[in-house]
Amino acid sequence: MDDDHLPDTLRALEHELTALLRRGRSLSWEVAKEVHPNLEPNAYGLLLWLRRSDAIRLTDLAARLGISKGTLSRQINGLEGLGLVRREPDPDDRRAFQLSLTEEGQRRFDAARSSRLAEFRRIVESWPKRDVEDFGRLLRRFNDAID
Repeated sequence: MDDDHLPDTLRALEHELTALLRRGRSLSWEVAKEVHPNLEPNAYGLLLWLRRSDAIRLTDLAARLGISKGTLSRQINGLEGLGLVRREPDPDDRRAFQLSLTEEGQRRFDAARSSRLAEFRRIVESWPKRDVEDFGRLLRRFNDAID
């Protein structure tokens, strides 16, 4: 479809999403460096899932994230090497392992997340509460439609 025939609303959506993604990547680099100087920016989302999960099997986490077990395993190996993540035998299946944050990983993640959430709070503090709720709801709806 040629750009001249796109509805203005669709062009505006594309523009705003592109800006959001560009700024999000930049923010991810900053937050990742807060967690650990050698942390890759895409690892922040992985750490967030681990923080929420307490302990989770690699296969379950790969399915939630929509990535291959091999890709996730390489990322976990890197996080283990940085002392942020640990693997422990799964009590229900001796062939499997559960992943969780180390105490150091949790401490570093929580500090970086606190900084990130403070920035989000600063951005939306002048918005009506309903707008913040709608924004979160609509982002979730958009993300759910992508999966």
